[in-house]
Amino acid sequence: MDLKKHIRDIQDFPIPGILFRDITTMLKDPEALRGGVDAMLKAVEGLAFDAVLGPESRGFIFGMPMAYVLGKGFVPVRKAGKLPAEVARKDYALEYGTATIEIHTDAIAPGQRFIIADDLLATGGTARAIVELVEELGGIVVASVFFIELAGLDGRKVLQGQDVRSALVY
Repeated sequence: MDLKKHIRDIQDFPIPGILFRDITTMLKDPEALRGGVDAMLKAVEGLAFDAVLGPESRGFIFGMPMAYVLGKGFVPVRKAGKLPAEVARKDYALEYGTATIEIHTDAIAPGQRFIIADDLLATGGTARAIVELVEELGGIVVASVFFIELAGLDGRKVLQGQDVRSALVY
């Protein structure tokens, strides 16, 4: 299946000059949705890990079904102020601003191995912040897997030294 046919391009969103790759057109099609999740699962074949980390909100879309199919746990990475228990937090840069993410401190055990699952690798700021949080809590990020990689934004450089895998590359 050519999954790129199911991705809609939206110019100047969320700000002028940004070309947004919209996956909602893929998500509404049952076969394309299955193809997208299957592509993400294929990208992590052969990796040994304990759980899937998924950043809010589109990382939940891919991370949850991956964790379910693989029989792994899922750890949500949320925007600031959304998690109820003790959290570790990290500020990071976006293509068009800054943000803060948080994770429950008890979600990461020392030596525990994770993959990060997200919809998009752009500048790499979100994934880098997650890697740093996991490492600060004693965990290990085995790989980061993305549904879409925007190669021209050099997110791989920000994740240098990490195993980065992408289902689709633009």
